[in-house]
Amino acid sequence: MSADDAYPTVVIIEEGMREGMQIESADISVDAKIALLDALSQTGLGTIVACSFVSAKWTPQMACADELMERFTPVPGVRYTALALNEKGRERAAAFMPPLVESIEYPRTLVHLCDVFVRRNTNRSQADETASWPGVIESAVAQGHTSAGIAINAAWGSNWLGLFDQEYRMAMLERQHDLWEAAGVTVDRVWLGDPMAWNMPDQVAAQLRAIRQRWPDIHTFHLHLHDARGTALLSAYEALRVLGAEETLIIDSSIGGMGGCPYGGHGRMTRMIPTEDLVNLLHELGIDTGIDLAKLIDAALLAEQVVGHSLWGHVSKAGPRPRATKDLFPMDLPFIETEAQAQHFRLGARAYEGARSPWVRPVSSPARDALFTAEGHSSGE
Repeated sequence: MSADDAYPTVVIIEEGMREGMQIESADISVDAKIALLDALSQTGLGTIVACSFVSAKWTPQMACADELMERFTPVPGVRYTALALNEKGRERAAAFMPPLVESIEYPRTLVHLCDVFVRRNTNRSQADETASWPGVIESAVAQGHTSAGIAINAAWGSNWLGLFDQEYRMAMLERQHDLWEAAGVTVDRVWLGDPMAWNMPDQVAAQLRAIRQRWPDIHTFHLHLHDARGTALLSAYEALRVLGAEETLIIDSSIGGMGGCPYGGHGRMTRMIPTEDLVNLLHELGIDTGIDLAKLIDAALLAEQVVGHSLWGHVSKAGPRPRATKDLFPMDLPFIETEAQAQHFRLGARAYEGARSPWVRPVSSPARDALFTAEGHSSGE
């Protein structure tokens, strides 16, 4: 998905059914979740994280994962993946392959830079994670893998330990890279996670530049950015500007921006990049995603019904910029004051029926008439 070779290839991974649902009500019905997953499947999204196979005791929102996998309607060409944090979870996931497939970042090694967060989130320590690396590498080699990824989570900072600097990030990546290299495995991808939303655009850009310079063999960069502080889409845009046409940028996003972890300190306010906003940005930059934005907006509005509250996307509320002349707003549009009235971009006049209007005579504009005449349309309102 590149535009005139100016940007990297972009891959979107939709996280709403996993990252989003894990922080929403456990009372959401399986039927509602299936309806949303099926709607997302029809949008043109290439990869959807469908659920998590985790403890129902601690994450009751995912207690229905097996039933969800049994009952939803897979769409050919869509990659469905799932999160599994231990061997039991991986066994449960394996029972649904297909339609599930392995996550694209595996095999990889991973470490959280925040020892507090990893203890809260997975009941392990940072030392436990680094101690697991040799076993992960040994298994990958035994399975015949010739390339692998390195990964750090809580990459830019922690609500318990504060800001992490680039030197620390590079040191932890270097330790992993050296072990893979010693095993004869090429490291060609990197994953950078940010569960507590400490990302800043300049720091994300600087980190990507440093990785490119240090390891030229790495061509795939995977960002999992949270948006509690409103910087995630800005950081993703900086990544688009830093990386080149020969590279791939994988961006995790979530329908409506929903997402978060109960162990991170922000709850639902952790949020993620709203998928519909990301797709709109990419389209405006000339990057073809193959995704139907109108269907994605419909899915975002369905997601709000499913979770029972407003979500955080922008383009689903105000619509994309009208690109075709026929989609420009009517000149006699009445006062538009509410969120519901703003839905006229997709619902037409019925969205603002009964709205106040100051116009005592039709609004006219020679510029508007000329624009419509040039394209062979009627400018009648």
